[in-house]
Amino acid sequence: MIDRTRLARLLDRERDAFRERNPRSAAAYEQARGHLFGGVPMTWMNKTAAGFPLYLAEARGARVTDLDGHEYVDFCLGDTGAMAGHSPQATVEAVADRFGRRGGATVMMPTEDAAWVGAELGRRFGVPYWSFSLTATDANRWAIRLARAVTGRPKILVNSYCYHGSVDEVLLVVGPDGRQVSREGNVGAPVDPTVTSRVVEFNDLPALERELAYGDVAAVLMEPALTNIGIVLPEPGYLEGVRELTRRYGSLLINDETHTFSAGPGGCTKAWGLRPDIVTIGKAIGGGIPSGGYGLSADVAARVEAMDGLDLVDMGGVGGTLAGNALSVAAMRATLEHVLTDDAFAAMTELATRFTKGVQEVIDAHGLPWSVTQLGARAEYRFTRPAPRNGGESNAAGDPGLDDYLHVYLANRGVLLTPFHNMALMSPATTEADVHLHHEVFAAAVAELVA
Repeated sequence: MIDRTRLARLLDRERDAFRERNPRSAAAYEQARGHLFGGVPMTWMNKTAAGFPLYLAEARGARVTDLDGHEYVDFCLGDTGAMAGHSPQATVEAVADRFGRRGGATVMMPTEDAAWVGAELGRRFGVPYWSFSLTATDANRWAIRLARAVTGRPKILVNSYCYHGSVDEVLLVVGPDGRQVSREGNVGAPVDPTVTSRVVEFNDLPALERELAYGDVAAVLMEPALTNIGIVLPEPGYLEGVRELTRRYGSLLINDETHTFSAGPGGCTKAWGLRPDIVTIGKAIGGGIPSGGYGLSADVAARVEAMDGLDLVDMGGVGGTLAGNALSVAAMRATLEHVLTDDAFAAMTELATRFTKGVQEVIDAHGLPWSVTQLGARAEYRFTRPAPRNGGESNAAGDPGLDDYLHVYLANRGVLLTPFHNMALMSPATTEADVHLHHEVFAAAVAELVA
């Protein structure tokens, strides 16, 4: 239904407007290219629909301002890292107190905040014993090591087109012919991931049982709903089936709640009554300060502690000097205690429901074969209907041209989505007016496209 010639013309127009309205960001990018690999602090920042990234000047709540003075409603929110909003006051005060007034961020000593955070995460996710990291990637790496140690098994099983950070073991997919292959673009893999891992499509219990039956899978590492390839929700009975099969075949179950934390105060684990052996999480729990952690069930913790010869305090491959530092832990406590509260999630989810409803109304008004999916405080629209049921379908449904057009169109009118996909996240600072602005601009973008 989309005239591709018209789409290309509109995209060129929007990119020209972007360049004209953002000269300071463009100049900063050009200057950085002489000093930074790829011209950006981290290469993924080159994922931009307009040819160069906007440069940050200020950020507060659900708003950001770029170098050229343009203010945006931010539905990206650091791709979940700023789910609490930018610089939430309680977190700012806790960080200032810890680092400024009392002093000390990394002193290789625990603080009382850490036990509070562990207890709170235990309340939310139902696993009692926690250890901290600086990213969810490290939390996943260390959880994988512990799973291998206690099961004595070598392999990890993941879902095709999952995302668990830059963990080597997860960068494989189910290919078009059904074979397991390294994911396209996998940079400098130390070993073919099909040696270390198994992969199946999300929502496919027969495939999961087939791979678990080999008896070499230490753990299934999964998001309860796929997120980074677009939101893909579990079908009825699927997650219960995963739990039953992992128990039957002696594999641990690791729930990565880093993005699915949007489902509620305890992520999908609490919202859907799941019972994983290990939970990993990062990004959002520190209110913008690098934070992460993994939680162990009582059974897994006991099994680890009963093993002789595991080096958990020095060079065993688990932990890092900055992990669990006083500054990160103070930020986590403030964010969980005062910002990302149960009441905040209720309001965020209500706003996401309004966001989803408004997007669906625009889609229906034009009879477009698109879909929109909600996961708690998070919503995402896709250019296919029905919504994909697994990662392979979701990947195949990608439309880079439409993605770029909508991202640049919205940015030129003061609205930011996550650059990797069409995800919108609500924070405690997001307002009904912010959602309404998105709907106005989105409706205008679609109207121009299908006119």
